[in-house]
Amino acid sequence: MDSKPLILFPELAQTVEKARHLPISEDRKEVLQPLINFIQSCVQESKACNLNFICTHNSRRSQFSQVWAQTAGDFFGIPVKCFSGGMEVTACNERTVKSLEKSGFKISLEGSVNPIYSVHYSENRPPVLCFSKLFDDPVNLVPEFAAVMTCDHAEENCPFIPGTKSRIPLHYADPKEFDGTDLEDLKYDERSMQIASEMFYVFAEVGKWG
Repeated sequence: MDSKPLILFPELAQTVEKARHLPISEDRKEVLQPLINFIQSCVQESKACNLNFICTHNSRRSQFSQVWAQTAGDFFGIPVKCFSGGMEVTACNERTVKSLEKSGFKISLEGSVNPIYSVHYSENRPPVLCFSKLFDDPVNLVPEFAAVMTCDHAEENCPFIPGTKSRIPLHYADPKEFDGTDLEDLKYDERSMQIASEMFYVFAEVGKWG
């Protein structure tokens, strides 16, 4: 973890403040508890905390989750490395990128077919690299990690993930169903904010017992 104090970009800091005030139901908090427990156990045992957010196409929900979890972990000073992957390689959806940009992240890209997006949340932190890849892509290879399953399709169709220390179901509704509709932007932003609020809740809870 970088010893320099984290300074979020101003617009992103405002988005984070809004996200942290969004209500989270008691039922949803129960769903989030296994993720809290996993991170807390890593902190208590001084072990590396690696989170691999997995969804079928690694295009929307898993990308949102990787970015917001890494930002939240750094915000609370909790050493965590966040990855994402899928069962098929497609591309990080442009609507996902657009929603993150509106939240205040600064993003640049390299390539065109399956571009690599560098998602910056602070001037003094390295960016989160977002692109579609398999869950076992070389960039994701770490000795042990929690597989955080962000969609039910991947949960049902990927029964075994090598290297998994813990498998955590954390399903989100897919904004893809609104692609090409008048609700497209709204639904992507809603999903991004839900994930942001939950990731900040998770790391805030871990921080209470650090």
